[in-house]
Amino acid sequence: MSQSESIGGSQVQKIGLIGCGHIARFHSRNIRDALSRGELNMTYHGTCDLDLTRARTFAQIAGCPLVTGDAEELIAACDVVYICTETAEHPALVAKAAAAGRHVFCEKPLAVNKALAWQMSDQVIQAGIIHQVGLILNYSPIFTVLASLMQSRELGPLLSAHLRDDQCFPVDGQYGSSWRADVRRAGGGTLIEHSIHDVDLMSRLFGEIIAVSCTTRETSAHPGIEDVAQVTFHHQGGHSTSLASVWHAMPIRQSSRSLEIFFARARFTTEHDYFGTITYQLDNEQPITLSNDEVLARFMALQGLNPVDEDLRSLGGLCDRRFLEAVAAGTTASPGFDTAARSHTIVDACYRSAAMAGARIDVD
Repeated sequence: MSQSESIGGSQVQKIGLIGCGHIARFHSRNIRDALSRGELNMTYHGTCDLDLTRARTFAQIAGCPLVTGDAEELIAACDVVYICTETAEHPALVAKAAAAGRHVFCEKPLAVNKALAWQMSDQVIQAGIIHQVGLILNYSPIFTVLASLMQSRELGPLLSAHLRDDQCFPVDGQYGSSWRADVRRAGGGTLIEHSIHDVDLMSRLFGEIIAVSCTTRETSAHPGIEDVAQVTFHHQGGHSTSLASVWHAMPIRQSSRSLEIFFARARFTTEHDYFGTITYQLDNEQPITLSNDEVLARFMALQGLNPVDEDLRSLGGLCDRRFLEAVAAGTTASPGFDTAARSHTIVDACYRSAAMAGARIDVD
């Protein structure tokens, strides 16, 4: 057991974060916001990074007493561990946290390949710990409301759905992640590193993916790091959807998604992936555009959130808040490692298809 403090007879669970890079800033802020609500019997205890200057900066902002470059020291001292390092380092850290009985939030992708991802899933399940993966689109107001709209009427059969996902190549700019240009450390390019989100999303919105057809290209001179992926997903039920995923060289553009969905009697579109608007048209009716405020109001109702107590900042960190609430309550967190491992299985099939010039490959 970690050295949890006892206040008023109850244990205060300690949270620690490993890896103080770009994505960790997002989670560190969210942890602080979640704890500031005063509803969780937890404290932000420690930060860990091989670059101690970065670890100290995080700790100073959060008021953490523990600063270390040793992941094992942090795991020993904490009850809840966030793993925000580069992808290749995730499996060993998850194994250590699971062996110590620590609850784990791990950034996506879980690992550089499918086999390691399933191994990690087995480890956390067998350890009986609460686990969650950073597939943040599960908490997107846009896609949560869109999913509810698609259930609201008899729309007819799904005809087509296409998602375009583009991001500035994350080696430079605000990401500054040079390791993402090394296939040994990242596992691949835009498909596994970024569109693991999209694979999960397309499965949730349109049903189980049973086969894929995929082509990829490398245009940025990083061997094994594709910056273009074109995928057709074949879903259970006979319908298909598609994805275009690219890493470009326009730093000012950052990350963007566009989704268009056609049913026989409806069309849905959005140019956003978290906050923004949704436009839909039903039967012979005129198109309707839900404003950002309307989308948020519907999302809050679906999530059981009180609009008086919420703001955009706290909504952006809902993935972390839900994880910490699950840990506090001893309930299952979502999305778990098994969900992420399934997405890895689909990505693996995409890479196998690309190696065969886009041949249709069944998802194992």
